[in-house]
Amino acid sequence: MTETRTETDSLGPVEVPASALYGAQTTRAVANFPISGLRASPFLISALAMIKQAAAEANQSLGLITPEQGSAIQQVAQEIIDGRHHDHFVVDVFQAGAGVSLHMNANEVIANRAGQILGAPLGDYKKVHPNDHVNYGQSTNDVFPTAMRLSALLALEDLDPVLGDLAGSFAAKAAEFKDILKSGRTHMQDAVPITLGQEFAAYAVAIRKCHQHIARTAEDLHALGLGGSAVGTGLNTHPDYRERAIANLSRISGLELRPAEDLRYAMQSNAAMANISAALRTLALEVIRISNDLRLLSSGPNTGFNEIHLPSLQPGSSIMPGKVNPVLPELAAMVGFQVIGNDTATAYAVQAGQLELNVMMPAMAHNTLQSITILTTMLRQLDQHCIRGITANQDRCAFYAGSTIALATALNPYIGYAKAAVLVKESVASGRSIVDLAREQKLLTEDQISEILDPKNMTEPHAGKS
Repeated sequence: MTETRTETDSLGPVEVPASALYGAQTTRAVANFPISGLRASPFLISALAMIKQAAAEANQSLGLITPEQGSAIQQVAQEIIDGRHHDHFVVDVFQAGAGVSLHMNANEVIANRAGQILGAPLGDYKKVHPNDHVNYGQSTNDVFPTAMRLSALLALEDLDPVLGDLAGSFAAKAAEFKDILKSGRTHMQDAVPITLGQEFAAYAVAIRKCHQHIARTAEDLHALGLGGSAVGTGLNTHPDYRERAIANLSRISGLELRPAEDLRYAMQSNAAMANISAALRTLALEVIRISNDLRLLSSGPNTGFNEIHLPSLQPGSSIMPGKVNPVLPELAAMVGFQVIGNDTATAYAVQAGQLELNVMMPAMAHNTLQSITILTTMLRQLDQHCIRGITANQDRCAFYAGSTIALATALNPYIGYAKAAVLVKESVASGRSIVDLAREQKLLTEDQISEILDPKNMTEPHAGKS
């Protein structure tokens, strides 16, 4: 049997594990919400600790808590920021509305550990109380929205360099493949020639555009409603608390944070979370699309396109010897699907607020932070273990570049669309190339054939008929 201590909250006595830094309200939440087995993101835990540190510093400077209490609270908050005590944050991600349970989990852990520092036993809140001191001048209703936004910004700091590296890797492959001709494809059918480098350059632009969009969208996350207290009116807060707490939080987090222009808006609306989630969704859509291209371009080796080779990472079949699958592009698509689902859940949560508060914030926080985390780790793997190791099958690319019936498109200015269409039909029926048929039917001179039907000349704007 686990040893316990008895604590009492407003509902009565509760048996709490003797060594737990959390207390009665957290213990009730653990019993009430055994839902997923998932715990809060480390980014959200750190964000809560940063807020508590910033608030304690502000309240101490205003004489609202004692220097002894303020110092102990700040010390514990820093320990949590440094990665300690995270195993005492035990509330499921699916929990009481507004995040009350996780917020009280943080208040209790900090109060108990601060009490330890000041010589009090666990569960004795006379020196530092979870509500009266750690949570002085605060409410779940302003702390949790602030923590949600701050944690997203902290998580995005990890995604940012990964996106820059991935765009750079695609750009490097674009330069490496710039002279490799291949057939373009539209509607999954032959199209005019393109270079492999041009395809990869477009992938680089797609990732760079998503990167820029996420950075722009994240700007709204910097505006915080901390200091709004219960309904955005600042009840039980000192007039100078809000500005001091957010200034402290900016210094502690290393981020340029600012007070929201309207505290009621910051509490009622979570549009900022909807927007960043949607930007992550857009990134996921682009990554899914690109990963599907990589799977197609590497398909084969004998019965597919086989225009590029992906690094061989693991055996691909339990029954077919020698089979190697495009595992990282497959992974990328599956992670993308999860991000899309997370965005849908976030969107539903964002619209579900009523009047002064949206109580669905735990779902927003969990889904958005999971999206950032899995995109960060997946894209790092995709970049380092797939994109950087891609090689081109130049012979296969050249064969397709010379074989595409869409070469006839270049003949339009010279013989007209209708005659070019007849030539295409004959090429398909006979299996002979457009070049051979144009030469045989004397549709062009040899010099014209060399210039007009050179696939390389079709990959850039051309002056046309002269």
